[in-house]
Amino acid sequence: MANKGFTIWFTGLSGAGKSTLAEALAPVLKERGHNVEILDGDVVRTNLSKGLGFSKEDRDTNILRIGFVAHLLSRNGVAVITAAISPYRDIRDQNRSLIGDFVEVYARCSIEELTRRDVKGLYEKALRGEIQNFTGISDPYEEPTNPEVVVDTEIETMEESLAKILAYLEQQGHITSVGAK
Repeated sequence: MANKGFTIWFTGLSGAGKSTLAEALAPVLKERGHNVEILDGDVVRTNLSKGLGFSKEDRDTNILRIGFVAHLLSRNGVAVITAAISPYRDIRDQNRSLIGDFVEVYARCSIEELTRRDVKGLYEKALRGEIQNFTGISDPYEEPTNPEVVVDTEIETMEESLAKILAYLEQQGHITSVGAK
């Protein structure tokens, strides 16, 4: 029998570890028999949402497009992993309603730690006012109110965060436990 599709929706500020966790999660899901597709916010913006800017309307359009693609894939049995800031709660909730089997994973990390990690210096520039519409600094980021999983990437190792996500997916029956057949 084919696996049932679902979507793991990573949300969090830029640099919080969404893409890193998505890339680590994908091979584990594949090993457990799932077809997997990663929809990374930056990649989608380059291809599916080319021409969109960073106004609230454009950000919403981008995230809704990611949600629509995730919906199509997951309803066809794919385990979809999204990694996009998705700053607005109402848009994430719209995608949750559309997709159905939706697991929100909040990658939490402080601005101080994100600034320290940021090799490009974007947070420092945004804090100085040199970059406009920077999520979490000059543009809002609405933290999830009730995510299925919270990973605190400031204090947890990637392996600890990944273990939390896998444990939740096993508990909910999205994936089989290691050793279970």
